[in-house]
Amino acid sequence: MSSQHQCIVYDDKALSAYSFGDNHPFGPARFNAFYTLFTKQGLDKAVDHGKAKQAATNLLKLFHTDQYLQHVKQLSASGEGYLDYGDTPAFAGIYEAAATVVGTTLDAIDRIMQGQYKRAFIPIAGLHHARRDKAAGFCALNDCGVAIEYLRDKYNIDKVAYVDIDAHHGDGVFYSFENDPDLQFADIHEDGIYLYPGTGHMNETGSGEAAGTKLNLPVPMNADDQIFDRQWDKVENYLHQRKPEFILFQCGADSIENDPITHLKFTENSHHKAATQLRKIADKYADGRLLTMGGGGYNLDNIAKTWCAVIQALI
Repeated sequence: MSSQHQCIVYDDKALSAYSFGDNHPFGPARFNAFYTLFTKQGLDKAVDHGKAKQAATNLLKLFHTDQYLQHVKQLSASGEGYLDYGDTPAFAGIYEAAATVVGTTLDAIDRIMQGQYKRAFIPIAGLHHARRDKAAGFCALNDCGVAIEYLRDKYNIDKVAYVDIDAHHGDGVFYSFENDPDLQFADIHEDGIYLYPGTGHMNETGSGEAAGTKLNLPVPMNADDQIFDRQWDKVENYLHQRKPEFILFQCGADSIENDPITHLKFTENSHHKAATQLRKIADKYADGRLLTMGGGGYNLDNIAKTWCAVIQALI
């Protein structure tokens, strides 16, 4: 390993270009809140620093359809309208901004697979709602889905585990790989009875050849760390049974208490615990390979303290 550190954090402000303006929940202040506490706590001294990179179109096509990518490019050029039914507005340059999130995720994979680092953290990443052919839920492209296909295409890693503790179900990943028995999927989220996207029921465990291979763990409104712990034990058991070769972790901070658009009461301790245990599982089965993506979160204090707690666990 060439670096003095085992973890790289992509703290490039260019990532904040993927945002929808100051008055939108997914605004540029999310990155700034994280970065301020990240440096205040001195975590910047304990990691190496990565630069954002834009993914080429051929890499985006590993997951997304060409027709959909052309649609995003057209609205990106005009800067008008919505990419979906009303949640994800277009802005001038949204294609390039979203492709930069994806490219940064892929750069982290390259650095991990090439042995430069064991772990990586990307604050503005984990856009888990976009489907192969459409946008959804503030997500123009799905870096998680591209990452899974990239690991398979470039590195022949079949046993990828995707773990998601964002308050919202990672539907764009789940349904894109619902029939895929090799993709390991474990998701703790607020029950869809109460929250967008309304999916991820406990009986959704995969279909076809993949029936019984996925783990959806919805929790009720006001669920706290005790409830998280009970569900997290199931995630750990699932991963120990399947022995992943690479772990992708979406650690959305919108499951922390007092998020303005969700209803859970986790603390940052839940995310610290998850990152700690995933680090151990990655060390045991995957040569340490763990890529963490910041995901959602719309309370700035929660974003800062939660993402920093995750980085503390990773280092």
